[in-house]
Amino acid sequence: MDLKLSIDKNNVPQHVAIIMDGNGRWAKQQGEDRIFGHHEGVNSVREIVEACGEIGVKHLTLYAFSTENWNRPKEEVDALMELLVATISLETPNLNKKGVKLQVIGDIESLPKSCQDELQESINITSGNSTVTLILALSYSSKWEITHAVKEIAKQIEEGKIKSSDVTSRLIEKHLNTSQWPDPELMIRTSGEHRISNFLLWQLAYAEFYFTDTLWPDFRKQDFFKAILAYQNRERRFGKTSDQISQN
Repeated sequence: MDLKLSIDKNNVPQHVAIIMDGNGRWAKQQGEDRIFGHHEGVNSVREIVEACGEIGVKHLTLYAFSTENWNRPKEEVDALMELLVATISLETPNLNKKGVKLQVIGDIESLPKSCQDELQESINITSGNSTVTLILALSYSSKWEITHAVKEIAKQIEEGKIKSSDVTSRLIEKHLNTSQWPDPELMIRTSGEHRISNFLLWQLAYAEFYFTDTLWPDFRKQDFFKAILAYQNRERRFGKTSDQISQN
């Protein structure tokens, strides 16, 4: 059965965030090295981006590389950076054809110059698209992001541009990397791990969490649609009672 047919397109999350976990374990199961798993994971990215376009998800944020990932073996990090450049170069025409706009969050200046250049070129090429906004979290961690935002606000206070009494949650949100997009309503993590690993800590405050044992290279459209259906079967109360929600 095609699960897409069961989805209520009037109740689709506008923003889905995914922690793409399990590439290394998947590769080990195949008797291959970890990089092979990362290569195969690109196919899953392609499918899920397409799935978002098919059901009306407007924003998709993928946790592609965390600030902590820099601590992995140098060979793996170097290979990941090469894969990132090659993948963006190859996928940009397809993204453009399908109306996908590419955006990036994170400490981009820490990436190799070749990655920065390739990313910027793809961002420029796809800037006019509006079907799906694909947001790659690269050299990203939420603690880094929040610290960066606090430093920017502190600097404005020091310069007399704002007062400490002006600091509100809305002001903090305006200084986050994600200020131009709505917060995710659904966060998916693959591979059976049940944690969010320093990912969008502020933005996920009221998101629904969906965990699956499926390893990322095996995660396909039907798996994504299953997560969407699980989301649609939950009651989102935002601090209110069930009775208040039903009355509205």
